[in-house]
Amino acid sequence: MDIRQLRYFIAIVEERKISAAARRLHMSQPPLSQQLKAMEEELGTVLVERSGKFLELTEAGKSLYKYALQMVKLMEEAKMEIKEVGNGVNGRLSIGINTFSEANLSEVLQQFHKEYPKITYKIQQNESAHLCKLVKDRVVELAIIRLPLELSDFSVIHLKTEAFYFITSDMPKRPSDKEVSLAHIKNYPLILPSTEGLGVHYMILEAFSRSQIEPYILAECSDISLLFDLVASGFGASIIPEGVLQQYNNDQIKAFKISVAKLSSSTGLIWLKNHYLSNAAQNFITLLTNSEKT
Repeated sequence: MDIRQLRYFIAIVEERKISAAARRLHMSQPPLSQQLKAMEEELGTVLVERSGKFLELTEAGKSLYKYALQMVKLMEEAKMEIKEVGNGVNGRLSIGINTFSEANLSEVLQQFHKEYPKITYKIQQNESAHLCKLVKDRVVELAIIRLPLELSDFSVIHLKTEAFYFITSDMPKRPSDKEVSLAHIKNYPLILPSTEGLGVHYMILEAFSRSQIEPYILAECSDISLLFDLVASGFGASIIPEGVLQQYNNDQIKAFKISVAKLSSSTGLIWLKNHYLSNAAQNFITLLTNSEKT
């Protein structure tokens, strides 16, 4: 039996006449009668019996009718869900987020959820280099990363470029300044975000090197909430991108823009080139890029 025959059987049961069922199905009566006979022969049992002018279900027919309704319903739901997934209004959005994620990402996800309430999410946080590997391995479809990185295998949309800020719980020597230089903060014990050789960590040390300044590195910490707690407690100071500063407000921490033109951090949205990208992912790309323009 196939789904078409089950639909025929449901019509016969509900109309209680072959002729009425045939009209409902927009077909002639003989082929429908043949389909019913074929079903009974396949199952080896009688499904309907004539009672006067109408057909009545046998016990076997009642069982088949129950399952036929369930199977046809499941088929309709499957078709609907597949269409919705294809249209990007259903399915799963898998995305990787850099440790220093977008400040407005939660708002973007909230808006996306309002527009596509049936979408479910898989969100993974990690360093940018590892996120590139996750995208390559198809563990996630999209990733928001910190640049620069080798991205020849990916499609990339630049999201924003941010300045770096010096944060401390101690007042710098010139509290009226809104900006500080690397020379001004070289003697502060620094807690570098991220770890050696990765993204932001590398950019900060490179900026000191270009300026021929030797920083006082006290610690490294890739846990941003802990880093802010350490700075607030007076354990050390730090240098972070502006977007990270926007995410963590602390009255005990003072922030000063670093006046080095070449010390800035860019974020980008990536996905694998020449590979299928779900409509859910495409819809998210559209929403995120539009939000960055406003």
